[in-house]
Amino acid sequence: MKEKVEAAIEKIRPMLKADGGNVELVDVSPEGVVQVRLQGACRGCPMSQMTLKNGIERIIKQEVPEVKKVEAV
Repeated sequence: MKEKVEAAIEKIRPMLKADGGNVELVDVSPEGVVQVRLQGACRGCPMSQMTLKNGIERIIKQEVPEVKKVEAV
């Protein structure tokens, strides 16, 4: 499942980089919880939670239905 999640993140990464940010995959649990680390401009942005839930989580769940939740660490 980790490879599928990484592939989904690769689709998201250009949008984040366009705004000076990035995302790093930290871990994928057997229960379907994905942990990511926001980097660059995304790390301190007040909109980062919205980006995480409405952008990153939504796309990862579309691409990898086994994922239950995405959280920032």
